[in-house]
Amino acid sequence: MKNKFLKKFLNSYKKFQVSKSPQLNLVWGFFIYTFIGFILLSLPIFHINSVSIIDNLFTSTSAISTTGLATVSLSESYNIFGQVLIILLVQIGGVGYMTLTTYYLLLTTRRITNWHQKIIGAEFTIPNTLNIVDFLKSAFIFTFIMEFIGAICFYFAFKDSGMESSKAIWYGIFHSTSAFCTAGFGLLNDSFISYQNNNYINAIISILAIAGSLGFIVVTDLWYRISGRSKNISFTTKIIIYGFNLLLFLGTIITYFTEPLVDNKDNALMTSFFQAMTAITTVGFNTTNTGLLSNPILLLLIFLMYIGASPSGTAGGMKVTTLTAVLAVIKSRLLGQKKVTFMKRKIPIDRLYVATSTFILYTCLLFLFSFLLTFTEKDSFENILFEAASALGTVGLSTGLTSNLTLTGKILIIILMFIGRVGVLTFGFALLSKKDHKEIKMIQEDLAV
Repeated sequence: MKNKFLKKFLNSYKKFQVSKSPQLNLVWGFFIYTFIGFILLSLPIFHINSVSIIDNLFTSTSAISTTGLATVSLSESYNIFGQVLIILLVQIGGVGYMTLTTYYLLLTTRRITNWHQKIIGAEFTIPNTLNIVDFLKSAFIFTFIMEFIGAICFYFAFKDSGMESSKAIWYGIFHSTSAFCTAGFGLLNDSFISYQNNNYINAIISILAIAGSLGFIVVTDLWYRISGRSKNISFTTKIIIYGFNLLLFLGTIITYFTEPLVDNKDNALMTSFFQAMTAITTVGFNTTNTGLLSNPILLLLIFLMYIGASPSGTAGGMKVTTLTAVLAVIKSRLLGQKKVTFMKRKIPIDRLYVATSTFILYTCLLFLFSFLLTFTEKDSFENILFEAASALGTVGLSTGLTSNLTLTGKILIIILMFIGRVGVLTFGFALLSKKDHKEIKMIQEDLAV
């Protein structure tokens, strides 16, 4: 009887999935995982100290969205089982639940369905130069290798700092996964401020975060080049690498020369680099007190969080490629060009529509939620804007507002984190798109702009 009911339920759910758009399937999937995480985290067996319902929901959303904002201390609120659950949610959110599901399907059946390919296409923006099967394999294998190496490196780093072996093993696994998935969740209450001058730990976090944020497009593309399957690196990979390095360099230099908090310190350059790196990769760890940074640097970090790193990676934000496409449109308009080009390459019109739509929608959401938070939170505007940018960009950096959020403020940040993970355009498609579209004849009219 139970088997028949389960089979009937699964068949009905499958029909429901197929009847909906890929974007709605993606949003629905992340919602289910968030809800399951919330229910499990609400169970007392995962707690050290009692945690409120809203804080459990906040933690689950923050984990599945790989944001890292936390209203409670993870190490003081959740026991080892709760921490394992949280890092599993981070892993699912970082690599993508559909990536893991489809890769498992590929291993067991040796093929993936057209429906799965459409969902993957909604979850990750993949250029037509890459094969989706190769993309999935590189994503899964690269993630495992980087997190495994990172855990080992973290273990020795924590061990050298005086941490006992058993604790160092778990802290190594947890922070390696969190860093590669650019989640920013940590078991240290001060993030990594106490390790500000530990270049070894700074380097481990930076390498893992950059590797995850540059994304699986870059990894797959570079593998094609190394293995001889391709003679050239794709245009997308070039834009990602050039744009990311330029923004990271400018962020580091500006912080180094203008931020009083890092001035005259022995490790000023590393500290400056780390703050810029943690913002653009959206990893969310910090080695200095973010709340004490000057307003110009807070604004700089907001800009870097707003942009983010690469599509099809673990980072959040609007993406470097989106910024590039928008700049290409502006350049072409100012020069009076009919075609939109960048680096002597013509950009397809459909990609330009996606980029400009993402840019506008992302900016509107950041403005709207910052506006709403000014009503609910009694804090300075720069701190509120920073919190909203961190949530939407799934970064996890905070000036200290997170732990003092009101109930309404927590709900607003939860919504922002969720939208930031599924993607602003994907979320918009899920709300507004329909399966069947009827052609409607339109009358063309001019619009002065």
